[in-house]
Amino acid sequence: MNVMKQSGKIRVLQTIRQGKIGGGESHVLDLVTFLDKERFEPIVLAFTDGPMMQSLERLGIEGHVIETEKPFDLRVWRRVKAFMKEKQIDVVHVHGTRANTNVLWAARSLNLPVLYTIHGWSFHDGLSGFTRKARIAVEKYITRKTQLNISVSEANRNSGIREFGSFRSVVIKYGINLGKFNPEGSYENLRAYYNIPEDHLLLGYIVRMTYQKDPVSMVKAFAAVARQLPKVTLLMIGDGELKGEVTQLIKELGIENRVVMDGFRQDVPAVLNAIDIYCLPSLWEGLPIGVLEAMAMGKTVVASDVDGTREAVEHFVSGCLVPPHQPETFADTLLKVAAEPELRRTMQQNAIATIRKVHDVESMTRRIEQVYEEYQNS
Repeated sequence: MNVMKQSGKIRVLQTIRQGKIGGGESHVLDLVTFLDKERFEPIVLAFTDGPMMQSLERLGIEGHVIETEKPFDLRVWRRVKAFMKEKQIDVVHVHGTRANTNVLWAARSLNLPVLYTIHGWSFHDGLSGFTRKARIAVEKYITRKTQLNISVSEANRNSGIREFGSFRSVVIKYGINLGKFNPEGSYENLRAYYNIPEDHLLLGYIVRMTYQKDPVSMVKAFAAVARQLPKVTLLMIGDGELKGEVTQLIKELGIENRVVMDGFRQDVPAVLNAIDIYCLPSLWEGLPIGVLEAMAMGKTVVASDVDGTREAVEHFVSGCLVPPHQPETFADTLLKVAAEPELRRTMQQNAIATIRKVHDVESMTRRIEQVYEEYQNS
């Protein structure tokens, strides 16, 4: 039985591969929150359950799960098509490669416009030659079958042009919810919660512990810092396949009493409020939302000098950039900013100004709304 549309509203289906909350999922939550509900009716489809679905429920946004963790899972294609018909979708906005591979056929068979936001390419230099070529072929195919591709950074778009030869895309950079990520806000005292002394310099690694995010280099860099600074602590928040290896490395380096570890938390603004320096030693990035959130909270950022990150951070102006996979250099940079509080304050102020000027969530949403209207009427 079909659902009756509310008169005049454009029904936009936001699809993403998982219900866990990461960068792409946070973007979707912000987007559906700030969409003009007088003109648009957002519906979210994820392919696994997780905390994002509970967040949608609290927001009063319709959310659904069709379970699969596989790309190109033909078993769910007809279910996705039936779902789109039942919900009378007008525009399909896909977030990420895996979601696209399980939505594209259904949307095209219903003659629905598909918009594809590339939060980060599925191919990268860490892959074997065959796997990388296969993923490039998949991305080239699906980006040519969508009506519009949205890159979150110039680096993302340039990678597509370089690998595909031709690539149609507009760049719409992430916006940050400045009401949620507010340095003047009131937050739970997580230093007290984790028994971290108030006089300690607190470094934060708040991200999935995966190969891309290089937590091993983070721990090695911190160990070098801890040898020189007695009052410094590292707070590592997140899960991932490298968490066991990271835990073992911390023991081997003898810094168990200097590192606090916890699993994923949904109160990211409170975590950011507790720390002094946000660290992201990743090997590649589309555009790291975590860095933007830390900048919005007025935190010093020390991050890898890679593609999308260097578009967010201006070196020694709004943060610090370090070559990837170089824990010694990362440690040296941390020691420099630790020793220069005035430099930290200047970069923090510049970071807040950058986010307010370039990465406001309402401006981002208005641009995306224009795209929805253009393609819904085309």
